[in-house]
Amino acid sequence: MKLDVLYEDNHLIAVNKLAGIPVQRDSTGDEALVDMVKQYIKKKYDKPGDVFLGITHRIDRPVSGVVLFAKTSKALTRINELFRNRDIRKVYWALTKNRPDRENGRLEHYIKKDPETFKARAYDTEVKNSKQGILEFNLLSRLGEKHLLEIELFTGRHHQIRVQLAKIGCPLIGDIKYGYRRGNRDRSVCLHSRKLEFIHPVKNEPVRIEAKPPINQFWNDFRNKK
Repeated sequence: MKLDVLYEDNHLIAVNKLAGIPVQRDSTGDEALVDMVKQYIKKKYDKPGDVFLGITHRIDRPVSGVVLFAKTSKALTRINELFRNRDIRKVYWALTKNRPDRENGRLEHYIKKDPETFKARAYDTEVKNSKQGILEFNLLSRLGEKHLLEIELFTGRHHQIRVQLAKIGCPLIGDIKYGYRRGNRDRSVCLHSRKLEFIHPVKNEPVRIEAKPPINQFWNDFRNKK
């Protein structure tokens, strides 16, 4: 598979992940994105031996979009600190059939992961072992039964966007795990990591990385949306 490289310098590399590919190896043994990027770097720069590549964050296997890696340990340490301090702006696009009850808003829930089912549940008040999840959404467009929401994510909880949108009656198209009536043929869910914005941890300059959504029946009508 040819990688869609969105950004690259001596310290960082970002790619547009296809839905269905895990960021790192899981129990299926399927090839992971991190291994694909290592092979890309090894071949492009004719590097001998193992290639260092640090995973700075993850998006779910059925989700597409921007994934950022660190090419040096120095960059990895500093990027991890930016994520930890919430100094990286994370923007997602989501497609839902149901329209939210308002065009924009802020969602705050307490999210708890079930270790047996690997599902999350969103609560209105704090419960044992839950963590606060915060996002803001804006209705960008509507076409037929599809509503395009832009999500700014302020915390990074397990399946956060998926479970919070389901909580307000707007499960993602294709997300049968969180209440949508049927799955997508490619087993994706209609969630796309659209954009990352941050100050470069080494060069100290603004970085904006943006990924177009997948080419398929769900996203094609919105691919040129700004």
